[in-house]
Amino acid sequence: MGLRALQATQGRQQNVITLFTRLGIAFMRLLSRLPLAWVRALGVLLGWILYAVAVPRRRVVAVNLALCFPHMPARERAQWVPQVFIYFAKAWLDRSWLWHAPQAVVAKRLAIKGNLAALESQQPTVIFAPHFVGLDAGWTALTLHLEKPLSTIYTNQANAQVDAWILAGRKRFGRSCLFGRVDGVKDIVAQLRGGAALYLLPDMNFGPQESLFVPFYGVPTATVPSLSRFARLSRAQVMPVVTCMTASGYEVQVLPAWADFPTDDLEADTALMNERLQGYIDTMPLQYYWVHKRFKSRPAGRPSVY
Repeated sequence: MGLRALQATQGRQQNVITLFTRLGIAFMRLLSRLPLAWVRALGVLLGWILYAVAVPRRRVVAVNLALCFPHMPARERAQWVPQVFIYFAKAWLDRSWLWHAPQAVVAKRLAIKGNLAALESQQPTVIFAPHFVGLDAGWTALTLHLEKPLSTIYTNQANAQVDAWILAGRKRFGRSCLFGRVDGVKDIVAQLRGGAALYLLPDMNFGPQESLFVPFYGVPTATVPSLSRFARLSRAQVMPVVTCMTASGYEVQVLPAWADFPTDDLEADTALMNERLQGYIDTMPLQYYWVHKRFKSRPAGRPSVY
């Protein structure tokens, strides 16, 4: 194929991607006008479709559950797998109204419980926000209610239109700031020391570089020690915020600050984070982000689990 023909083919492919992206965003805007029950019903349908067609990812979920709940009967774990996809799909479609519905509608569907005043204090605060499906709902609820600035760390999307749409949705309310994952920590720490809150999601596998292998459900798991590091660098309190999907929207639970965190032991802190995360997951295991390859990185000499 000649250069011109190759460029023409790539141009047509890009035009198709652009068209489908615009249609997808337009669909989400339309979806935001529907009653929540209708959006959730579509989420059930989409979840079953994803379960049927995303076979490799279905295996990831099954392996994750087997590693983390080995004492559960295999048949019961198998019943959990489609439910994980359904919760994932519901949460994705919920971004339609989180990012496009009138503010009053959004606020009505987001209930905050716990000590929100502790987040409003002038003390620097790192919010431990685990990867439950409601992570964007939790962020939106906090940006709606907090007077102080709120920041988070963001991974840029390959599709520029999708990237802009997501950023606009997450910056919709409050004084929010999204730092790129490649931007470094200097500005984040400076904002923390200035009294801002950092919405941190450190419970994913970002590779073995700068990660520590600490137990997660008894499995040595590559875990970034950023929660302890940011808390130490900024002398911040650490407060967990756990978001649960409900029939009426989401319940955002602001939990008490950890009195014993951070310490001078980075590895012990990171292991403690995973231990406490397990406790949160055990209260609503189907809503955790099991579609992620949490155990992709393995200690030297250990075979891949996927």
